[in-house]
Amino acid sequence: MVLTISSRRVVLPDGVRAAAIEIRDGRFTAVGSYDRNADIDAGDNYILPGLVDTHVHLNEPGRTEWEGFRTGTRAAAAGGYTTLVDMPLNNVPATTTVANLRAKESAARGHCMVDYGFWGGVVADNQEHIAVLARAGVLGFKCFLVHPGIDGFTMVNRAQLEAAMPAIANAGVPLLVHAELPGPIDAASQHLDNWQRYSTYLASRPDAAEVEAIRMMIELCRKHKCRVHIVHLSSAEALPDLRAARAEGLPITVETCPHYLHFAAEEIPDGATLFKCAPPIRSRANRERLWQALNEGDIDLIATDHSPCLPEMKRRGNGSFREAWGGIASLQLALSIVWTDAKQRGVSLEQATRWMSVQPARLAGLQNRKGAIRAGLDADLVVFNPDATRQVDAACLQHRHPITPYAGETLEGIVEMTFVRGEKVYDRGWFADQPKGLPCYPA
Repeated sequence: MVLTISSRRVVLPDGVRAAAIEIRDGRFTAVGSYDRNADIDAGDNYILPGLVDTHVHLNEPGRTEWEGFRTGTRAAAAGGYTTLVDMPLNNVPATTTVANLRAKESAARGHCMVDYGFWGGVVADNQEHIAVLARAGVLGFKCFLVHPGIDGFTMVNRAQLEAAMPAIANAGVPLLVHAELPGPIDAASQHLDNWQRYSTYLASRPDAAEVEAIRMMIELCRKHKCRVHIVHLSSAEALPDLRAARAEGLPITVETCPHYLHFAAEEIPDGATLFKCAPPIRSRANRERLWQALNEGDIDLIATDHSPCLPEMKRRGNGSFREAWGGIASLQLALSIVWTDAKQRGVSLEQATRWMSVQPARLAGLQNRKGAIRAGLDADLVVFNPDATRQVDAACLQHRHPITPYAGETLEGIVEMTFVRGEKVYDRGWFADQPKGLPCYPA
């Protein structure tokens, strides 16, 4: 079966132009001239390559009450994401052995609206599992340099990283790092009180925690020739070190998240624990430096760090930022969030697509299947209306618990349709009857 989809604005690897896209057997087969008589004509709406999110916590199996493959991937489809790479926590058991990976694969099978892959975990005592996990199909590995907030996934120290990184380098996959060190956090937190204040929480996780962690990872990257990816960068203070390391030719990439690009610490009310995440949302000035770094190529990509939980976990401690769970769920909204802020800064939708499709696919080693509209790749695409606006209603969100710090925000741009391998999975509130998602493994 052949399907043709056309638009006057298609985001292609060589720019934006009017085009008709031919799809056969789930792959893009040709890109030709615009054709208003195509099977689907998107008119002036953009056609984008399907978004790829390499930082998602779907929490299944074991904590499905927090999220789950079915609900999380419905939110993804509604947000224009066609491929997710799931983190090795907060599911139980964590994805730190092949047996645990197989359990996660089994939980996902037949329940995902979009395609998916898995990161493996590096913890204090699983170095002998790294090579076999890589052969078993994980796309790379994730570690924490600070306590992750849950049991079952331990942080790692420098010696444990030294033991793990040669095997990761040999596998040719990236090591994703939650780059905060506990020393600066412990020192900053000693004499703080009134944890209902956001300023207290911000002071408890200083820039130094990120800067010192990233400096350590630069040293280890240089020593072991291991690809390193810094997840959810929040502190712009780390950018000079990262810029120098990349200029040196070290294989280091960096992501930031929609919440760091949209919110500012000065605007977060005391007690508003829906905004809690780690690292924290920092100042307006810091936010603008992150945007500048994206535009200058010092930050490679935008990932959501979609990290939902039970609503009561956000209410722990009656508004205490110390006791509430940290994490922000944004899969369904991320493209609109980024586009809203990008447009205000004169950034094109084409550029935003590179940050949210092309570069994440490359990080996960999926660039020969995902992330672009090009003959031979999976026919993943999004029809996006860039001019429509909406006020965020949490009740309309598809992830398991409809709570969000974006509630009431006015955002620009709406996902109209989402296609995964040429099959429509979302259309203006409608979802496919059967999940279409399939697993993605290393090439």
